Amino acid sequence: MLIAQDKVVLIHYTLTNEEGQVLDSSSGGDPLAYIHGQGNIIPGLEKALEGRQAGDKLNVRVEPSEGYGVRDDSLIQQVPRRAFGGVKDVQPGMQFHAQSSQGQTRVVTVTRIQGDMVTVDGNHPLAGEVLTFDVEVTEVRDATGEELEHGHVHGPGGHHHHG
Repeated sequence: MLIAQDKVVLIHYTLTNEEGQVLDSSSGGDPLAYIHGQGNIIPGLEKALEGRQAGDKLNVRVEPSEGYGVRDDSLIQQVPRRAFGGVKDVQPGMQFHAQSSQGQTRVVTVTRIQGDMVTVDGNHPLAGEVLTFDVEVTEVRDATGEELEHGHVHGPGGHHHHG
């Protein structure tokens, strides 16, 4: 069965950056399961997997525009430390969910603290990075009606609902 719209795909992958550092990998754990064509994974990887089948191995280079986006300096801002309310000890590297003026939630990472001002960066940590995925397709199957309705995979490697 070939990878196509609304198929459930299981992949093992190792993600490296241009320096060759491993950023993420599924090896030693369950494969990643996603529904193809639903935007569950970054566009560059999804495109490369189209039409592949179980057993295929591929090496995919993804440019920032098809990955986590290019870095956007307007997403870097300084906020007063008091904006962090109950967090006593704000440290660089901490991540927070912030609400934008358009009401979208994004994750911001604290990059610097000077006195009472905290610099936060709303770019994805992998924004601007050229990413290389070493991928092995382990399984391709039809999605169930329920999976399509929910937009994610149930069962091993999929999304687990915590009650």
